[in-house]
Amino acid sequence: MKLISFTKNGKTRAGVIKGKEGIVDLGDHFSSLLAIIEGGGRALARVRKISQEERPSLQLAEAELLAPIPVPRRNVFCVGWNYHKHFEEGVGKRGAYERTLPKHPTFFTKPTTAVNAPYGVIPIDPAFSTRFDYEVELAVVIKKEGRSIPLEEASDYIFGYLVANDISARDIQQRHGGQWLKGKAMDGSCPMGPWITTADEIPDPQDLTLQCFVNGEKRQDGSSKEMIFSVNRIISELSFGMTLLPGDLILTGTPDGVGAGRDPEVFLKEGDRLITSISGLGELRHTLGLQPLASPGKKLPLA
Repeated sequence: MKLISFTKNGKTRAGVIKGKEGIVDLGDHFSSLLAIIEGGGRALARVRKISQEERPSLQLAEAELLAPIPVPRRNVFCVGWNYHKHFEEGVGKRGAYERTLPKHPTFFTKPTTAVNAPYGVIPIDPAFSTRFDYEVELAVVIKKEGRSIPLEEASDYIFGYLVANDISARDIQQRHGGQWLKGKAMDGSCPMGPWITTADEIPDPQDLTLQCFVNGEKRQDGSSKEMIFSVNRIISELSFGMTLLPGDLILTGTPDGVGAGRDPEVFLKEGDRLITSISGLGELRHTLGLQPLASPGKKLPLA
């Protein structure tokens, strides 16, 4: 199944896609998509039944889609350096922070305010950074609570998958000691969606094509086969000594082709059109829009 969050009469609703373009509104049955995830197998079975029995109340083209989990319960977990070619394209460009490829996954987080909708505007502000970059990533949604999950059991903890883009400010990364949190924490810098595809529809997450286009030019074209650490390995190691919760989101790394890895380097600018796609999971469509990240103010009008 493909599960979405969308707005209707100013309220956030959960829905399930029926056929190619229809949406069955689940808002009278569940308070949110996160509630469905937390409800476990019983809730998912109920969603299937509702989807079979009810007709779509609107079409995808009519709906304003949100990120499937618009406000996660805690930060989005991320993995860096999970594709050999992406690690190698950065060699010699990290300055004083050069290092060898780690033997275990490298983790960081993006705050909940980074989450953005699957279509619309990604904030960009040259007063904040002049080196905004793109990173197509496979995202995983955790199904149930678990700690120190054995590798062979990790797949049992996957609810589903979605497309994400880890928008990064490369100069901010370098400014703050080479660590990643600050340079990847900008408001709206984690567009996700367009829906969560349940795990039963993706038998092998290590056989997906990841692509990113900027103004129609293909910049990234990789496969999850190229991951250094598999999805199961990531879940197992992330959960070691730390409890994962239903609805937790994990970005699993990006293939090569990022702007900072090119010669010459090329970064995102106002007006650029960005398409982020993963085979079987859909695509995100955005424009880079000027919004004041560098000045105090109210919450940004994110998509």
